[in-house]
Amino acid sequence: MDITDVRIRKVNDEGKMKAIVSITFDDEFVVHDIKIIEGQNGPFIAMPSRKMSEGDFRDIAHPLVSETRNKIRDAIFEEYEKVLAQKSAEIEADSAE
Repeated sequence: MDITDVRIRKVNDEGKMKAIVSITFDDEFVVHDIKIIEGQNGPFIAMPSRKMSEGDFRDIAHPLVSETRNKIRDAIFEEYEKVLAQKSAEIEADSAE
C-alpha cells in the first residue's frame, strides 16, 4: 500500500495541536483528521479517535504494525515541514516589503 497524497488541512501556531492532516492510500482510500500534536518529547501523530462514555479516547482507524505507522508518520512530517517552510518564507517576504 502506497501513500499517494498527504494534505495538511489546518495549521495552528498556538496550542499543542499543530495541524490536522488527511492522507490517501493508493489513490483509493483516505483517512481524515490525523492530528500533529506537540508533546513533551517533540511532535507526534495521533490517529482519528472518538471519545468514549468513560472519558477515554479510542482510535477509529490506525495501523496494525509499527512499520506502517512509521511510514505514515514520515510522510506526514515531510509534508508538514514543507508547509512550515512555505509559511515561513511568506512571512519573510511580507516583512521585507
